[in-house]
Amino acid sequence: MSAPTVFVARLAGSGVFDPAGERIGKVRDVVTVPRTAASPRVVGLVVEDRGRARVFLSIGRVLSIGGGQLIASAISDRRFRQRGGERLLLADVLGRTVTLRDGSTAVLEDLSIAERGPGEWEVDELFLRKPKVGPFGKGPTTLARWNDVRHEPDADHDTDHLLASLEELPAADAASAMLDLPEQRMMEVAEDLSDDRLADILEEMNEDRQVQILNGLEDIRAADVLDQMEPDDAADLVAHMTTERAETLLELMDPDEAEDVRMLLAFGADTAGGLMTTEPIILASDGTVAEALALMRRHEVAPALAAAICVTLPPYEAPTGRYLGMVHFQRLLRYPPNERVGTLLDEQIEPVLTSDTAAEVTRQMAAYNLVSVPVVDTAGRLVGVVTIDDVLDHLLPADWRTQEEPQRG
Repeated sequence: MSAPTVFVARLAGSGVFDPAGERIGKVRDVVTVPRTAASPRVVGLVVEDRGRARVFLSIGRVLSIGGGQLIASAISDRRFRQRGGERLLLADVLGRTVTLRDGSTAVLEDLSIAERGPGEWEVDELFLRKPKVGPFGKGPTTLARWNDVRHEPDADHDTDHLLASLEELPAADAASAMLDLPEQRMMEVAEDLSDDRLADILEEMNEDRQVQILNGLEDIRAADVLDQMEPDDAADLVAHMTTERAETLLELMDPDEAEDVRMLLAFGADTAGGLMTTEPIILASDGTVAEALALMRRHEVAPALAAAICVTLPPYEAPTGRYLGMVHFQRLLRYPPNERVGTLLDEQIEPVLTSDTAAEVTRQMAAYNLVSVPVVDTAGRLVGVVTIDDVLDHLLPADWRTQEEPQRG
């Protein structure tokens, strides 16, 4: 089945509905950020809500687009404010003149966006109109890809180039690049990055820098960034804020995300509960190998979490029903797609309790060469997993991210 493709000019004015079918606004524009060697990435939409205010809708909250309407899980009440690296496709891009590979020019009359993966949209094709050849009618039209035409630079070219570079770098390298900037410039770049990209980068910084950057953002923007972070990283960051600021941001966060963060904050930092993440891959015992591998392939799943699945009784979101066991990726590869995962449980791996110390968790992971270990409460319900990167972050000195690499002989 081909990925959905949507033409932006037709999307403008489309109704936005919640999953229950209630109209919550209409689309006014599409927000993108540039990338150095690829088409711009769609990060969200400008939506006019029922109060006629223009607010930002993250593309990750869009459930479907089609039939002249859009369904979204929720829209923010944060007023939309265009950042330096962002481009509005209707307001800033349509109507521009571009140069084709053969040297001819054309006007960009429309363009399409396409979904490349769950929640990942990018500019697809450009609908171009060439100059008319006679005194009557319109010029011929043609389709082209974004990188098949030359776009004239604008006044924000330098900022766009920096932001595009940060979008392409691994998060750890992007964090280092930001920290090398002058403080004011660093804060300006943080303002201009998309919520999910800033979240990825913050996760690679030490707590002092995280707090500094988040405290420089408006409350609603800071809460949106926390929503995009892994719950354990968000909890670590919130724990380093003042009580008043932390509570303000938790109230503004998505309720489900905030609930996970509050739960993690209740555990000591030196315990399995304090180290764990609350979003492991969970499957029923009658789930198949094919289903398990499909869950592992999701782009948003971190590599350490994709190394194994946890099998439980219902419900299948933490805290789950009774924990049954774990199945590792390599074991799944050895069995046919229709094999039930309940028959493949690794009986050697015992879960740890939320109250177990970090030292106990580390010893178990080292003894069994584990990438992750399940964490249960006293009732035997799965509440999360501790991954190898969680343990390393705990064992390494607090300033390990800023220490210079030793010279090689």
